[in-house]
Amino acid sequence: MEAATLSRIGLAGLAVMGQNLALNIAEKGFPISVYNRTTSKVDDTVHRANAEGGLPLFGHRSPQDFILSIQRPRSIVILVKAGRPVDQTIETLSTFMEPGDCLIDGGNEWYENTERRIEEASARGLLYLGMGVSGGEEGARNGPSLMPGGSFDAYQNIRDILEKAAAQVSDGPCVTYIGPGGSGNFVKMVHNGIEYGDMQLISEAYDVLKHVGGLSNQELAEIFEGWNRGELESFLIEITSDIFRVKDGFGEGDLVDKILDKTGMKGTGKWTVQQAAELSVASPTIAASLDCRYLSGLKEEREVASKAFSEFGLSEVLARPAVEKKKLIEDVRQALYASKICSYAQGMNLLRAKSIEKGWGLNLGELARIWKGGCIIRAVFLDRIKKAYERNLALPNLMVDPEFAREMVQRQAAWRRVVGLAIEAGISTPGMNASLAYFDSYRRGRLPANLVQAQRDLFGAHTYERIDRPGSYHTEWTKLARQNEAGVGALN
Repeated sequence: MEAATLSRIGLAGLAVMGQNLALNIAEKGFPISVYNRTTSKVDDTVHRANAEGGLPLFGHRSPQDFILSIQRPRSIVILVKAGRPVDQTIETLSTFMEPGDCLIDGGNEWYENTERRIEEASARGLLYLGMGVSGGEEGARNGPSLMPGGSFDAYQNIRDILEKAAAQVSDGPCVTYIGPGGSGNFVKMVHNGIEYGDMQLISEAYDVLKHVGGLSNQELAEIFEGWNRGELESFLIEITSDIFRVKDGFGEGDLVDKILDKTGMKGTGKWTVQQAAELSVASPTIAASLDCRYLSGLKEEREVASKAFSEFGLSEVLARPAVEKKKLIEDVRQALYASKICSYAQGMNLLRAKSIEKGWGLNLGELARIWKGGCIIRAVFLDRIKKAYERNLALPNLMVDPEFAREMVQRQAAWRRVVGLAIEAGISTPGMNASLAYFDSYRRGRLPANLVQAQRDLFGAHTYERIDRPGSYHTEWTKLARQNEAGVGALN
């Protein structure tokens, strides 16, 4: 093919995300070739490109034709299911690729798989990127947040494309080179963990307002709409308001009330919690949100349990405490905001710990910046998170940034009232509880861990340190306790 007719980039995998990202790139003026093993998806994508203004998108039915239609050095985005399908797609496409060409995996992949593929690609002379893509179907079409990590040369080859295709905010496109290795996938994984926490906290706010405050769905829609004009402004708050306004298409009432209370998941939240445990980074809000998804999956067991406890007089909601509705709404708003800060703080600390372990050099402020638009956790206060890390690159925890610390103190009384009301009503708020416990533990200079360490030394001779002198110590606790007990007895 003549160079003038070659596409600038290729994309393989035309499910919802792939098709929409391809159309996004084409709309930005970059000729793109597309391929899918199921050729009907190729035809569908080409049809959409024509219908949406004759976009420069070209479909191919064979992997060889697809590869040869792209100008060198070739850059090919893969958007297929994580795991083995990615390896199969790489094997199919790389047969026709040449040294210097690049593969970009845009799926939610485990970061170690990306690092393995980087080495395998390098052995063939190919470059490789693992690129997190956030924003769902709408984001992929109109501008996602992009998190590419791996080969910097590969990033430079398509930097202009990614910067045009990404969501645009006041301080630039929502894309940056994340770092080497599997850093892009890891950052996207933690992004999803924060997303788990965000969604859980919002659902708890809804639960308290509905069952303690007695608010209707229409009132909830208006409340969330109002919250979205203030410090809680975010994509998730915005869509929650919309959800409460949708009527059931199959009968009377609101659709949200007809949805089965059983949450699905794809694994990134679990990976986040596992990595936090391996790196000894406390992430209780994210872990609580994951536990809640597990518990939601026990729908049949929960229904049986509800009946079993009701036989002994325990209803699902124990009581509706007397509350002033306007005050409750304001308290829940403040509790939700403070809890969200804890969730983001935990995610950022996990990113820092992994960056140190792997030598990735992650820029936490820049990560907050590229999450300001396009992605699921986009929120107005991410700009303030960015500025917090710009003020102090070594900030140990987001909560102790002076601005956030002041806000946490101002909101902690409302936070405690909400958690207390929920406990009184028998409504579980594990995300808010975990966030509050995280805050209370982190702000205390002394914790009861001294007793835990004494127990460990007694039964396992693990030793302990003292607060008043250096060194490690071991005590024969039981022997000394018996001696002291005998001495007290003798005195009596």
